[in-house]
Amino acid sequence: MDIALSRSQFVRWRAAIFAIFFASGISIATWASRVPSIKEALELDNAQVGLILLGMGLASIIGISTSPAVMARTGARRGMLLSMIMFAVGIALVGLGANVFGSVPIVLVGMVLFGFGNGCVDVMMNVEATAIEQQMGKTILPVFHALFSFGTVIGAGIGALAASLSVNVATHAGIIGGLILVIAIVCFFQVPDREAALDPADHEKPAFRERLHTALEAWREPRTYLLGVVMLGMSFAEGGANDWIALGTEQGHGFAEGSGAVSLAVFSVGMTVVRLFGGPLVDRFGRVIVLRTLAVAAASGIVLFILAPSLPLVLIGAALWGIGASLGFPLGMSAAADDPAKAAARVSAAATIGYISFLGGPPVLGVISEHIGLLNTLFILVALVVASGLFSGAARPLREDEKVATTK
Repeated sequence: MDIALSRSQFVRWRAAIFAIFFASGISIATWASRVPSIKEALELDNAQVGLILLGMGLASIIGISTSPAVMARTGARRGMLLSMIMFAVGIALVGLGANVFGSVPIVLVGMVLFGFGNGCVDVMMNVEATAIEQQMGKTILPVFHALFSFGTVIGAGIGALAASLSVNVATHAGIIGGLILVIAIVCFFQVPDREAALDPADHEKPAFRERLHTALEAWREPRTYLLGVVMLGMSFAEGGANDWIALGTEQGHGFAEGSGAVSLAVFSVGMTVVRLFGGPLVDRFGRVIVLRTLAVAAASGIVLFILAPSLPLVLIGAALWGIGASLGFPLGMSAAADDPAKAAARVSAAATIGYISFLGGPPVLGVISEHIGLLNTLFILVALVVASGLFSGAARPLREDEKVATTK
């Protein structure tokens, strides 16, 4: 059994996980908002940017796929610390490679470290967040993801400011990397050891093989894959925006430098607002109705972004895109955690599917865009978002008898 926490311990735990979500968001926006600057500094084309993203995506997929094993070995608490240190170093290396060394291989190494670390920590922080949601007894996971989105808003804003002031990527990324290290160390001391997160005290820890089996058992359950379809479209839409919305605005539409960072910020604001205030709507109307409504908003927003003839309409499309993509991932996580006894394993599996889409999809878009154009490529996201809406019935809450049935 997990240890009982006092009110102050619970509050510190919740605040620490909020901070980790924020750190992950600001790290991703730091890269995404400076893609045009990195591309220019290294004289890359879209396909080459896509290949760098592919390196990050593959590393992220490895990190996500191995995170249950990492968590089984280190526990979520220690695993999050090590993973955050890794992606902080990675983002700093990206800046150094772009401006100090002018080296694509160094940028690629940085992106690999960044991707692997973020992949690991994203699964673990979702395990922690769903445990907090279960203890509170109400829908709060979207608020954690709002902190991630808030991190992307702050990161995009800093990126836009840095670009307008001609601050090089090395300085910008180095400062953000240092901030992430501080957050990682402070949060480590606020997160409790929990048996469900596979990090109890050493003398209570079961055998590694038993912990690994617990972490992987959700992959035998069909509902995991149904939720994966729901999360795939929205995760693809969110990841595609983070990596390509800036280039789509500046190079796809031909608007001024810095407008891409503004589009990313607008997208992130729309996503953040819904994540902050969407919990009560979910509790009132249910996951399925909310997910289907948001799928319509996301698809409409992406189409408007692609076809809009002016920057104001592009920004409206970006806002609808962010609003629509806001709750697919967190509600998938909540659905995976419906049975508290199996929450950690199921959240790990669902997060793996979501993050493979979030991080592995955008590089594919980059390669395709070289053949049909970046804006035309975004129509792929429209189709995936529609599919996500059609499969959203899988996210309905489990009945008590179904909680037992899914384990058989």
